[in-house]
Amino acid sequence: MPRDIPVGNGNLLVAFDKDYNLRELYFPHVGEESHTKGAPSRLGVWVNGFFSWVGPDWRIKLDYLDETLVTRVELFHPDLNIRIVANDLVDFHENVYLKKLTVENLSNEDQEIRLFLAHDFQILGNDIGDTAVYRPEVKGLLHYKGERHFLIGGFANKKSGIDFFATGNKGRTDEQGTWKDAEDGLLSGNPIAQGSVDSVLGIPLRLKGGERDVCYCWICAGKSWDEVAALNGSVVKKHPETIFQRTLDYWKLWVNKDGLRCDLLPDEIARLYKRSLLICRTQIDNSGSIIAANDSDAAYFNRDTYSYMWTRDAALVAYALDLAGYSGITSVFFNLCAKLIEKGGYFLHKYTPSGSLASSWHPWQKGHKYQLPIQEDETALVIWALWKHYDKYRDIEFIKPLYRSLIKTAADFMLDYLDARTGLPLPSYDLWEERQGVLTFTTAAVYGGLTAAANFAEAFGETGIAREYREGAALIRQAMDRHLYLEDEKRFARMVNFRPDGTKDVDATIDASLYGIFAFGAYSADDDKVRSSMRQIQESLWCQSKVGGLARYENDIYHRVSAELPGNPWFVTTLWLAQYRIAAARDGNDLDQALAIMRWAASHALPSGVLAEQVNPLTNEPLSVSPLTWSHATFIAVVQEYLDKLLELDKCAACGQSKAAKYLKTKPLNRA
Repeated sequence: MPRDIPVGNGNLLVAFDKDYNLRELYFPHVGEESHTKGAPSRLGVWVNGFFSWVGPDWRIKLDYLDETLVTRVELFHPDLNIRIVANDLVDFHENVYLKKLTVENLSNEDQEIRLFLAHDFQILGNDIGDTAVYRPEVKGLLHYKGERHFLIGGFANKKSGIDFFATGNKGRTDEQGTWKDAEDGLLSGNPIAQGSVDSVLGIPLRLKGGERDVCYCWICAGKSWDEVAALNGSVVKKHPETIFQRTLDYWKLWVNKDGLRCDLLPDEIARLYKRSLLICRTQIDNSGSIIAANDSDAAYFNRDTYSYMWTRDAALVAYALDLAGYSGITSVFFNLCAKLIEKGGYFLHKYTPSGSLASSWHPWQKGHKYQLPIQEDETALVIWALWKHYDKYRDIEFIKPLYRSLIKTAADFMLDYLDARTGLPLPSYDLWEERQGVLTFTTAAVYGGLTAAANFAEAFGETGIAREYREGAALIRQAMDRHLYLEDEKRFARMVNFRPDGTKDVDATIDASLYGIFAFGAYSADDDKVRSSMRQIQESLWCQSKVGGLARYENDIYHRVSAELPGNPWFVTTLWLAQYRIAAARDGNDLDQALAIMRWAASHALPSGVLAEQVNPLTNEPLSVSPLTWSHATFIAVVQEYLDKLLELDKCAACGQSKAAKYLKTKPLNRA
């Protein structure tokens, strides 16, 4: 189930499902230490004796207030005669999650309304040894275990504090959970429970006909009672509306820092661009880890999650954020990479949000022989993205300590990890993590990484080393022509594997990742080899269904829906096609195709703007995890590359304005 509306501040992440259940709460690292394990925390409503939990029986509209990480959720139940507008946020500075509820009586009669907020914590990822306790000195409910404390406070009827509550046990045959206690509109007031526990608080309201009222609930996250009690006191003293307003203002300032040329973009593209920036920020830990996705439902399929940092994905996200002007975030990421890189000069499979080595399925032995269990593109693309960062910002003081510790260490490894017979990188695992060999995508990434390292070496005056790196890249480029390009098929192979006698096995599967041949500089976008490869990618992998979009590769079985289609459309792969159209564009007509793909992405996002990993090609329902950080970052990169190309084309010498921009305003747009 997708996480439609995540909110966070880099330490605390909260996310909801389509039924407006709080399903994710991570602290103190984004994606690490799930304190819900995906279990729902619910909102219930009692009106004049009738009770309902917000869910499938409700009309629910999940969205955000424009240009913010503050949600706007509209809730309506036809039998209750009330409307609720909920706003959720995590304070941009303090580790406080705040919910604002505006309740409106739609009838002409007075109504007694009781709101119930049920919290189902599974602190540190399990429900063993938790405590839920009412703390009368602050009139709040506390859930804690070890060094993780969560204090729930409230404000209603012009006063702070919770008077209406219950704690209890859950998960037993005769004890479904304290949340069931709310369904009669009453709460027991039980002040403490230990073990597998949950809690419920109630907010009673009396509204006259047509009247509305506002109330608040919040969760303070910390490592001790003193810490959360102080946070709670701060919210009460400042008033929760102040927390609401300052966070609203902060995100509007944050998302508009770079002055995007919105006048050159259709409204839906500009809106999704800003939404993508904000959603990316929710998935990035303040320590520098850029997390792939945070959706606990994935654990039910493979007993693991996407809540890790793959340095490849993270590097491509950093590239997009650098294009957008967010060097403060990316600098922390690159500093983290310098700490994580192995002494041998490579990155391993993936890392936890706090920077430890994460779970892996890449073995260190194959056929009784040692092997390096890496995806080499994860090393190469960090260096490629770092050069893009430096080329834009020229922050030499930042780069200086990274030159030897990160750049040269990785470049020396890439140079050494070449097959002397072929000139290609030695085998590694592919970006889809499904096969091992000499991948065209990985090879192109290594070319880009070595070229970037050569650029750095020249900038630091080490011309001899720069020459070595550049010669290595040139060797790779020649080997791509010789070994990876398929003359008969007029496209690149996905992968080759060399036998001891020098002959090779060729995997000629058409794979969208072949976009890497131009993306990282190995070939120009107008090279005949690139044109032919990309044309075949679109012809073979575009889903001929009402949804459309580009599949990963031929006969992709991951979450496959229809055997009649090559696979499911992914946002990343579809947007790669837009990147190619932009790179190859010669005039405004060429850019139409890229803009149409951007519009495709916007029209297939969730109403909140969230982009999943992939969608059902028949129904457009999100599949796999949602949101996927990489999807949003690729959209950001496409918009930035599009604007750069738009302004570059046909500039007027007199006024400096792009004729292509004028063209965009007047010409109808084609669809992909």
